[in-house]
Amino acid sequence: MKINNNIKSITIGSFDGIHIAHKALIDRADAVVVIERNGGYITPGCKRTMCLDKPCFFYHFDKLKSLSPKEFVTKLEKEFPELNKIIIGYDFFFGKDKSGDSQKLKELFSGEVVIVDEVSIDGIPIHSRTIKKYIIDGNIKMANRLLGREYTIYGKVIKGQGIGAKELVPTINIKVKHYQLPKDGVYATKTKIDDIWHKSISFLGHRKSTDNSYAIETHILNKNIEYSKGSIWIEFNDFIRDNRKFGSLEELKEQINKDIKFR
Repeated sequence: MKINNNIKSITIGSFDGIHIAHKALIDRADAVVVIERNGGYITPGCKRTMCLDKPCFFYHFDKLKSLSPKEFVTKLEKEFPELNKIIIGYDFFFGKDKSGDSQKLKELFSGEVVIVDEVSIDGIPIHSRTIKKYIIDGNIKMANRLLGREYTIYGKVIKGQGIGAKELVPTINIKVKHYQLPKDGVYATKTKIDDIWHKSISFLGHRKSTDNSYAIETHILNKNIEYSKGSIWIEFNDFIRDNRKFGSLEELKEQINKDIKFR
């Protein structure tokens, strides 16, 4: 039997970030219906499931945007035959050109519709766009506060310049797709390698002191870990400093050692 057939309540949204306000909806539902868009995610694609202990069902926005509100509700009722409750946020819209709202959903859906009010912390409404702005600005502390967890990215390990281990400090370089990245600079982080978290500092930005290429690299503190394959997680804890150009590798190394002391 398909798992859909046992679901009696769902919550619907993009759920980018799975933040505190999202949890207010998710905690009330049996399952989560995620409407996917393209790129710039706080938590892209199936990575959302790692923040949840409930089934997730993914639908791409492009496949739904032409449906009328009635067609959208009919689709949900067909795909979840036991559905009797839908939980939505106060600002929920659906159907072609956002023509359906919470009241329209109540009219079209035969079951119960639960509308959850806006969630705030210290007067700051919690929205994915607000958190994304904090991330872009490098305000990791506030982003993490509204998320209710540490902001984390996942990337594939790639070959770096080779300068770090020889002239500076050893780093692991990664390639990241689809995430909204923080502004260029150096961050206090933790790095997860083979299911173990390590204290680290991480750099994002153009290597202004060498070849000016863009890089995301992390240095594990107090350990000499060589890792050239696979993928790793980087968890952002705090912003240390902006990216800048140094006159020599010696000056850059001196600054990196100061960055490490911050950690």
